[in-house]
Amino acid sequence: MFKENNSHLQLELFNTTTYMHPRTRTMLEKSWAPLFYEHVFCKIDEKMFAPLYCPDNGSPNKPVNILLSLEFLKHLYDYTDEQILEQYYFNYQVNYALGQRNLGELYICERTLYDFRRKVYEYTLAHPKEADLVFRQFDQLLAHFLNVTKINTKEQRTDSSAIMPNIRRAGRLALAFDVLKQAVRACPPEILPESLRKVTEPAFKTEILYRSRASEVKDKLQFILDLQQQLLDTAAPFPEVAGLSPVALVKRFLTEQTVFDPVIKKRVAKKGKEISPDSLQSAYDPDATYRRKGNKEHVGYTYTVTETCADENPVQFVTDYTVEKNVKTDPETLEERLPVIKERTGLTDLYEDGGFYSPQVQKLAEEQDVTMHYTNLTGRKPALKKLPLTAFTIENHRKVLACPQNQAPVHTFFNERKEEIIAWFDPHVCKECPYKEQCLVKIQKKKALLKINRKSLLAAEVRKELTDPEFRREATSKRAAIEGTISAIKRGRGAGKLSVRGQVKCTLVMGLKTIAHNFQQLKKFFALKAKEEKAAKVKIPSLQGVIVPI
Repeated sequence: MFKENNSHLQLELFNTTTYMHPRTRTMLEKSWAPLFYEHVFCKIDEKMFAPLYCPDNGSPNKPVNILLSLEFLKHLYDYTDEQILEQYYFNYQVNYALGQRNLGELYICERTLYDFRRKVYEYTLAHPKEADLVFRQFDQLLAHFLNVTKINTKEQRTDSSAIMPNIRRAGRLALAFDVLKQAVRACPPEILPESLRKVTEPAFKTEILYRSRASEVKDKLQFILDLQQQLLDTAAPFPEVAGLSPVALVKRFLTEQTVFDPVIKKRVAKKGKEISPDSLQSAYDPDATYRRKGNKEHVGYTYTVTETCADENPVQFVTDYTVEKNVKTDPETLEERLPVIKERTGLTDLYEDGGFYSPQVQKLAEEQDVTMHYTNLTGRKPALKKLPLTAFTIENHRKVLACPQNQAPVHTFFNERKEEIIAWFDPHVCKECPYKEQCLVKIQKKKALLKINRKSLLAAEVRKELTDPEFRREATSKRAAIEGTISAIKRGRGAGKLSVRGQVKCTLVMGLKTIAHNFQQLKKFFALKAKEEKAAKVKIPSLQGVIVPI
């Protein structure tokens, strides 16, 4: 049964703090614990988590604000479950941060943490269209942090990085074996033939994976594929078995990784280049996908983060994050998140690298009244011998007003279906133009025709901005620091390789790590503020009670 935890609002008359030495108490009050208690613990909205519990039956739940705070602190210091509970039992700072003034007031075991995570996970699965509970808590805490620090959110930067769930990179043969073994274990033994029951024996794995020469891999892969097909045929007469998730995974693997050969009447492995990047990468994480970024291969997900970057801000806060399958491109992710960030933070300028550019993103930014600042631009560059599209005077990306020689078109209009700007010029004038060889206008008998794709025009405008050294320097300078933020979250918060699997779990964990990072920035803000206040105090020297002028 759900019950809010308000006991921390009414303190005991005598507690551990009461008996502390004054200097020890002063050190405690200057530590991170009071900051966490005031700006995180007290700002947790427990009612948001009420749907996780029965409203009118059962024992009261363990305090949500304590359980959630333990998760924040775990990821803040990259603790294990055993370590964070040890800190909770014996570290008075942790107890103080969680609203407890005496050690040992409330006992929490590991199972309590597991059950709480399970409830949050299951609720997120059951409500896929809603923002998950961790993100909603992140949003509320962010709003409070911004209100306290008065951070400018008009200027922000964004970047993405690959994250890997708790899986290993498996070769094709190992992946096929893992999928088959998991399905065999899920099926009732009595319906399986002897050839399939052997799959779970240790000797079978040793023979297939560890005693395979390079020349034998192809034959052994075909052997496993034949067993997978046999398992599907065996399970087909039993709907309750055929519907099991591990069995469905076998069907998915065969569909994605094989084709039917009508000559030998078997499924055979596809060539590597024919396999889709969003195909199954792990038998234990069906959501994980494959992506090559630069010269590196990644299996898992993409963590995209946006943070403030105004120069006057003493610290920067992460304002948005998302975890997507890594086959989803950066522009596709930004296209979804940009309106959300705009609505929540009032964004006006966004700094990013060229990988986030797309005509759709650029068009959306214009609609949202957000100025995009790119450090580079991907894609094919225009021919150097031709005049750039920006040499033409074009109004609102729809109407040509003049050519580079200031000749007005005879007629101009915008093709909505093809998103093309079309203009006709006087061919007699164009034939005498000194730039006719470099011009994009095609001279015909009766007219000189110009066609400009709107997408190409948007890209040309961005490229023109990048030719300005000052513009490019500012964009690069503003964006660069976000790589340090991602590094701090991945390495300092243990996100290099996560301890969970599946997109939903990875999203929840990365949300907790992001909240922990923002609290670290809040600590830094108050530390800088205290330092400034200390420096501002002018100590006037005195001699025997008489003020000495300076």
